[in-house]
Order: sequence, then C-alpha cells, then structure tokens
Amino acid sequence: MFRHRGKTRNYTHNLKIASLLSFVAGIVNVIGFFAVQRLTTNVTGHFAFFIDEVFKLNFYNGFIFFLFIFFFFAGSFFSNLLIELVSRKNDHYIYIVPATFECAILYITGFFGHLFSPDLTACILLFAMGLQNSLVTSISNSVVRTTHLTGLFTDLGIDLSQLFFYKSSGQRKKLRRSVRLRLFIISFFFLGGIAGGILFTFFKIHGLIFAGIVLTAALLFDNIRYRILLLSRKYI
Repeated sequence: MFRHRGKTRNYTHNLKIASLLSFVAGIVNVIGFFAVQRLTTNVTGHFAFFIDEVFKLNFYNGFIFFLFIFFFFAGSFFSNLLIELVSRKNDHYIYIVPATFECAILYITGFFGHLFSPDLTACILLFAMGLQNSLVTSISNSVVRTTHLTGLFTDLGIDLSQLFFYKSSGQRKKLRRSVRLRLFIISFFFLGGIAGGILFTFFKIHGLIFAGIVLTAALLFDNIRYRILLLSRKYI
C-alpha cells in the first residue's frame, strides 16, 4: 500500500492506507491533546486562536499559535520534498522514507516528550501530522486525508446526498465506494482516539510509542510482501 502509485494504485490500496494512517492520527490526536492540551493533528483551531491573540495584542501567544500552523506546513513541505528527492533515486521507496521519518518522530516524542515543553511537543506532533497528511494526499492522488475530519464529513455529506440523484449503476458504485472510504477513515480515526485515550491512561505521552509501532509494523509488512512478490516473479 506504500509502494503503488499512478495506474498501479487501486481503491483497495487507498482503503488500507487510509485506515492505517487515520488510526495513527486518532491516537496522536487524543494523546497529544491530553498530554499538552493542544490540538496536534490540525491547524484550523490554531488559526482562530492566532487571530484572537493578535487582536488582543498578546503577540507572544500569537506567535506560538503561528508556530503551530507553521510546523504543520513545514511537515507537509518536508514530506513532499523527500518524495521528490527520493523519486529521482528509487521509485520504490518514495513513500517509505517520509513514513519512516514519521515513525522516528513518534518514537522520539513517545520516549522523550515528557522532557519537552508543551508547546515544543505540539510543534513536533503537528510537524509529524503535516508530514503524514502530505504523504497520504500524494500517494492517493488527493483522494485520502487522515489527520482531521472536517473535510471528510463535508465530502461524506456531499456523496450521500448525490445518492438520491445519480441513478446509473456506474455512478452509484463510484459513490458507494467513496462513502465506504470516508466511513473507514472516520471509523479508524475514532478507534485510534479510543486507543489513544486508553494508552494515555496507562502510559501518558509514552503511548505515542504504540502509534510508532503500528506504523513500523505496517511498513515492515509492506516491505515483506514486496520482497515476496519480487521473488515470485523471479522464479516463476
């Protein structure tokens, strides 16, 4: 699911990666908020807080919220920069590299986040989620978003309403697949949130290590499947 791109990428690949990364984002969302009382998977709320602090002339607080927005942007920029650089070397690893960086960030924050200030932790997690959102947007050709739900509920509402008007079998099949994809993302984000709440109860911010393990396991599984496929092509 991390290696297919372009014409070789299909609906099942997008469904798998959407479920995986939305689950990870759900964990980060809840643990991040419980640990530092900051939104750590999206920047919509931070933009409102930024404007509010500026109008109150609290420029330092405003600058902190600006940093939150910037680090999400920086993660997105860095992710696509890695994709472009790696694509010039080996197409098979273009999405593996940014996903590996996300794993590293989750492990570092999980192990050492309790030593960081809340604002620094928020910046680091927002960078990771910006990186993830850019990664999944690129790999799915802008079909999938996983770090926040606002756009997903908007798209879901549109798709469901169109079911009343589009009657051909092809159109309805396409709409049902789209609805299913969005429901999977929302459901796994919700499940990730529940898992994050349970993990935080027992492990505090160290629960982010579990999110890193989930993503690492998926990368290893994807790599093993790819190598098995190469072997089968070689000997068959």
